[in-house]
Amino acid sequence: MAMDYKKCAKEIYENLGGRENLVSAAHCATRLRLVTVDNSKINMKKLENIDGVKGVFSSNGQLQLIIGTGTVNKVYDEFLSVSGMTASTKEDVKAAAAAKQPVLKRMIKSLGDVFVPILPAIVASGLMMGLVEALGKAVPSFAEGDWYGILDMMANTAFTFLPILIAVSAARVFGGNIFLGAVIGMVMIHPNLINAWTVGSMDAADIPVWHLAGFSIRQVGYQGHVIPVVIAVWLMSRIEKWLHQHVPEMIDLFVTPLCTVLATSFITLGLIGPVFSTAENYVLDFAGWIVTVGYGIGAMIMGGLYPLTVVCGIHHMYNVIEAGMLSAEGGLNIWMPIASAANFAQGAACLAVGLKAKNIKTKSVAIPSALSSALGITEPAIFGVNLRFGKPLICGIAGGAAGAFLGSLFHIGATSYGVTGIPGFLITLDYTVQYAIVLAVAFAVAFALTWVLWKEESEDAENGAQEKAKADVQTGSEPAETKQAEKCVLAPVKGSIVRREEIPDETFASGVLGDGVGIEPETGEVLAPFDGVISSVTDTRHAIGITGPGEMELLIHVGVDTVSMKGDGFELFVSEGDRVKAGQKLIAFDIEKIKAAGYHTTTAVLLTNSDDYSAFRVLKTGKTEVLEKIMSIEER
Repeated sequence: MAMDYKKCAKEIYENLGGRENLVSAAHCATRLRLVTVDNSKINMKKLENIDGVKGVFSSNGQLQLIIGTGTVNKVYDEFLSVSGMTASTKEDVKAAAAAKQPVLKRMIKSLGDVFVPILPAIVASGLMMGLVEALGKAVPSFAEGDWYGILDMMANTAFTFLPILIAVSAARVFGGNIFLGAVIGMVMIHPNLINAWTVGSMDAADIPVWHLAGFSIRQVGYQGHVIPVVIAVWLMSRIEKWLHQHVPEMIDLFVTPLCTVLATSFITLGLIGPVFSTAENYVLDFAGWIVTVGYGIGAMIMGGLYPLTVVCGIHHMYNVIEAGMLSAEGGLNIWMPIASAANFAQGAACLAVGLKAKNIKTKSVAIPSALSSALGITEPAIFGVNLRFGKPLICGIAGGAAGAFLGSLFHIGATSYGVTGIPGFLITLDYTVQYAIVLAVAFAVAFALTWVLWKEESEDAENGAQEKAKADVQTGSEPAETKQAEKCVLAPVKGSIVRREEIPDETFASGVLGDGVGIEPETGEVLAPFDGVISSVTDTRHAIGITGPGEMELLIHVGVDTVSMKGDGFELFVSEGDRVKAGQKLIAFDIEKIKAAGYHTTTAVLLTNSDDYSAFRVLKTGKTEVLEKIMSIEER
């Protein structure tokens, strides 16, 4: 009897929690892909029992219903009709799924997307700045010469004009015109504005103000700032898009850019800027007060918070605190060891990432950025590596707090300011040993924690392997793998491989759930077939879904009809959302108990999205040891 596509689509729709719970819908060759607002409103059991639905699972924020080749497109058309939704592509669905991530995670990702393209500039400048400053402190006569002057100018150019670099990159990320973004960046550091790094040393009454109709704008620049620039360009992109939609095409070419730049500039200088300026003053007042708290607790807190102020771009304002400490009679700069410990710890965390990572690009950014941090310039390490990966930033914060605590207990005082890290030895001559201990502790804590806690994403590691293979080809070396885009599935169980068509279950054998193989198990253990994330587990513990490199979505189903055993004889060692490494134990099962219950033990290993790839191959038949290569795919 022919399948009733409309009935199937209607029943699917009725169990998804209503139209307001649906974000987007698309389909591939075998599956209906949905993104919903709240998965708790979905009736999973009823979905699984709908005639025509062969399986249901969640992966990467998507609800995927396996329907089958030649059928899913017809059900999809009926689903759009029933739900009133418009067609989406797989990319649209992926974007919608990503949009469901927590706001903080999306914000950090956006910030990382902004900084990744400009990393070469700030890494090179940061390293050069550190070296030039260190040489200038070590050799005072060099600091007074022309060579120092021109090298210093070249080194700090990227940081002097950092808001422009950030603005251009942010416009690209937020979908705005990159040249309008550049103009906004230029407005924020225009030479008619007072340099942000000198404002802190001025009395508020001395800062010039533009008095406009009903409001005023301080003539202050935003050199070294990050967050205000990103917010300003995000706003600019939204204004530009709105104007493109509403301004008549005949005058859009000049009206939209003009209005976009004027509106964004006024809002930035008149609202965004003052808000952050006020926040800076509060931070400075708090920092100046807390470092005087006894027993090193205040120093420890600021040692931890310092990298977060770097993210906001307000750390340069601490020069005001340091100058005040030095101006007091017999005063020493006790802020310096706090900042130095924080910077050195971030560099240590960055170095741990660089040494541990397999991805060549990650290594090439992390290692020089770590050296830059050791010389006192942390922006490359924080924005290029630590903030992007999250855990290294936190581990660096822990190391900075530990080092700053010791620095306070040792009563270390510097004779100048503006220098941290290794060059800091030149201004802490009376505390050389203590200062060395502070840096060593900050480094050790941050490096050790990062090494233990941070794990490279499997996709990053795969990309690193591909980059190395490409480099081998370019240099004439023999690559480790002949097919660079090829990714493999390892045998999750030991036993004998049978063709998919020979699995004693019609649904598995037909390929409706994807291509793959069956394995007649000799041992009762299922191991992870690659590094990945557990995307789904069954209540009955007999099946598991895992997403891996190249977005491979693998189903491992132990036995045939073993769902009827209701978990008896099965033990699960992971939960949905867990990250696993190849070879990690996922399921234990009792082979004899399955046989005694009258079920086949054949374990289906199926790539449920095999149709997404340009090629799928079975690499091995017959006997297999666990973790031998059994299948491979090539990305399109």
